[in-house]
Amino acid sequence: MREPLAQSYPLYVPGVQRATPPSGSRRRADPARYRHGRIESDMTTGFEPALIAWYAANARDLPWRRPGVGAWPVLVSEFMLQQTPVSRVLPAYHAWLSRWPTAAELAGATPADAVRQWGNLGYPRRAIRLHESARIIADTHRGQVPESFAELIKLPGVGSYTAAAVASFAYGQRHPVLDTNVRRVVGRVLAGQEFPAATVSVAERSLAMSIVPPADDRRAATWSAAMMELGALVCTSSRPSCRSCPLAGQCSWRLAGSPAGPRARQQKPYAGSDRECRGRLLAELRNASGPVPADALDRSWPVAEQRRRMLAGLIDEGMIARIGDGLIGLPGDGPQPMDRTAGPLLSP
Repeated sequence: MREPLAQSYPLYVPGVQRATPPSGSRRRADPARYRHGRIESDMTTGFEPALIAWYAANARDLPWRRPGVGAWPVLVSEFMLQQTPVSRVLPAYHAWLSRWPTAAELAGATPADAVRQWGNLGYPRRAIRLHESARIIADTHRGQVPESFAELIKLPGVGSYTAAAVASFAYGQRHPVLDTNVRRVVGRVLAGQEFPAATVSVAERSLAMSIVPPADDRRAATWSAAMMELGALVCTSSRPSCRSCPLAGQCSWRLAGSPAGPRARQQKPYAGSDRECRGRLLAELRNASGPVPADALDRSWPVAEQRRRMLAGLIDEGMIARIGDGLIGLPGDGPQPMDRTAGPLLSP
């Protein structure tokens, strides 16, 4: 049975009939009133009209934001968008849903099928977690993505952000949807900070929640989508376009002179790293039609010690498996995997 469509009140996207932005006070909010955690009742209405009007005119036409899209496509999109740009996600999203339009259909496939379909999106553990989630949805929730935040967050690979995003975008609920873009906008507009902290605090979540509009008429969902777009297109990390920002006149960071904040530590170079080694090994298995001899992976990476170490880690994590006699494959390839602790791992 296919999943019913979500509520069809439109988000503001190009080419779709738009509702009139909610009315309310356009009085400028005083940054001093919320810089230290004091929340006033008119904060939401002070921000909402300008932001929603901007979103109505500038939103990208993203398929997972269109009216009537069901919860399963929304969940798939959120898994794929974790640490992957929209431009790379779009073709993968369409291909995935063309093959598995429901959770039940993905649940009937193998984890290896999911990893191969995932292709080069990166972080393939997401594909395995999405497959695990599909099986739980099919077995426990009758094929329907659960509606409540409490049930969503129990799914493998679903954290507080993804649970809030699915509950909001698929079911119209009111939650603070705190991805990197939203956190940056909230931090600058409300707290006067150029960049958010490394992790979400209780205070940050509470502050973000305080400006989310009510859930009725999907206002909360539209607000969250608009905040994400604003962070992606205008309030960017390195070159924010403050002149184009609908919240510039209310932005605590801008009004304070845009003070520089501490930047996140740069990730180590990819070339030659353990991450590249893991990616090469997984790509070799992903591009094969099934299990391969263990020594066939030798050509994937020239440094034998690093290769053996990464393979051991991937097996321990369940990302790959020893299958049969001397074969290595993706989970679900071929016969049942052998005991991970048995026998030598690979050729030297």
